[in-house]
Amino acid sequence: MRLRNVAGSKELITESRFVVSEPGQYKGKWNSYFKNANPIQIEIGMGKGQFITEMAKLNPEINYIGIEMYSSVLYRAVKKLERTTLDLHNLVLLRIDARDLTTVFAENEVSRIYLNFSDPWPKDRHAKRRITARGFLAIYNEVLKADGLIEFKTDNEKLFHFSLEEREAAGWNLDKISYDLHNDAEMMRGNVLTEYEEKFSALGNPIYKYIISR
Repeated sequence: MRLRNVAGSKELITESRFVVSEPGQYKGKWNSYFKNANPIQIEIGMGKGQFITEMAKLNPEINYIGIEMYSSVLYRAVKKLERTTLDLHNLVLLRIDARDLTTVFAENEVSRIYLNFSDPWPKDRHAKRRITARGFLAIYNEVLKADGLIEFKTDNEKLFHFSLEEREAAGWNLDKISYDLHNDAEMMRGNVLTEYEEKFSALGNPIYKYIISR
């Protein structure tokens, strides 16, 4: 799906109090940025930000960093956040490509990574672009703590099976799995919905989820 460009979105994003414009300067220093020693969790491909904003509200003892590579999408998330009256001191947003994670985070700096309803890149020749591909898992491996986790949700069955195969090939442990998340009481405990999740589940589509570790 082609994203509609928002004129001036890059400039508007940089002015937001929720956006860190030069995140590379905080590599290995994110706890100093947040002024605490709380765990750091990130969402890659945060879209309009519903998931990570709600997570930040529910868990003030965790620092959250939302990552989105498209200015026009991040702009929409920023607009929503700017209207909030809550003190979301534990949430910031970055406009970067997931392939550049190691320029922003040091080894063992991230405790959990969320991948929610990622672009499936359906054509075979684009498989390496899927953010659950083994090349991306290698990048996540560099920034995650030794006991760190990756949580992945999607409504795309083909992408889910691909992701399971890539996980196995890369040598990651499959800790939990559900082929129908919203009818899985254990996996649904504490589940926070994304915008896409609300839409797809309302249509009756099953939601797939896994949690993996090294």
